[in-house]
Amino acid sequence: MLTRRHFTTLASVSAGGMLFPFSAFAQGAPPPPEGPVPGAVEATILNRSEAVLCAEKDNVDIRMSHPGLLGFRVQAIHPAYIGGLVADNFAADWTNCDFTADPAYKPPAPPRRVTLYETEWLWVIGYAYPAFWRPADVPVRIGNRTEEGLHLIQVWVRKGERAEEVAVVYPPDGYWRIRPLPPQHLKWSAYGSSFVAGPIEEKGRPIVEFREVVFDPESMTFTTPFRRGGQAVLKITTLDRDRLTMDVRFDRPIADLPFAALRSMYVTEFNNDAAKIAIRQKGASRWIEENIMDFKESKGVEFWAGRHSYSRHNTSSPDMVFDRFSTAG
Repeated sequence: MLTRRHFTTLASVSAGGMLFPFSAFAQGAPPPPEGPVPGAVEATILNRSEAVLCAEKDNVDIRMSHPGLLGFRVQAIHPAYIGGLVADNFAADWTNCDFTADPAYKPPAPPRRVTLYETEWLWVIGYAYPAFWRPADVPVRIGNRTEEGLHLIQVWVRKGERAEEVAVVYPPDGYWRIRPLPPQHLKWSAYGSSFVAGPIEEKGRPIVEFREVVFDPESMTFTTPFRRGGQAVLKITTLDRDRLTMDVRFDRPIADLPFAALRSMYVTEFNNDAAKIAIRQKGASRWIEENIMDFKESKGVEFWAGRHSYSRHNTSSPDMVFDRFSTAG
């Protein structure tokens, strides 16, 4: 059975040749200066990762919780070594992988690719696959259009002479992937770690169950009502050749479950999508830094996961940062 990581790669390759007119949004204007965080709090950051030998399994599982939290920010930032990277490696690595026991729900309709929204600067594409580990029963709505049975939604923007894919969401299990525009010296950069935002439940894997996915192209905003009640609003606020930033707001606190999680892969220091973790605690004069598999638990106002050195897997994939945890409405 193909994994989420391979599905994203297949979809990217099939759409990568399309071109769209220039987008002012994709120019990446410098972000405004950051002020203090209203209602700033420390989140509890807990490691529930497990050791594996398969590079296509999301074994890294870092969960964030706070009983009164209403908002936070997540960023995908190019790794520190990106300027020295001359050759990328983003091919799937099936060494020591066995997915024969995974569930595989086959939709009644054949696989398809559908354009959900298109303008001269923005393109939203949906994919339905031959099988997925959960049923594709979450409707996707953009304006007056609603589409059923989709496993993956892609967001593409125009930059110069090229279209760039910058975000994906999997409606059946609530997983997100984001990435900045590629640096000037690379034609493309990889996805790596995923994240989930919302009430996290264990249903074979940690997931967030959406009731639907609504996208507003004008504001670059996703709204995801949850089956447990409440909803999240995720807005892309910064997109340039250094980072993509999403602001996440909940309409009510998620008091009894984690509100977000980082999902990634680590096999060795040379084969991973995230190898290190760093936590900045409130009032501390330095960061806590550890191997991502050795970290246990901490409170923090900022949490980074990424790499200091090249990996043989998704070498250009971004570091992930979670911060601006807030109880302000």
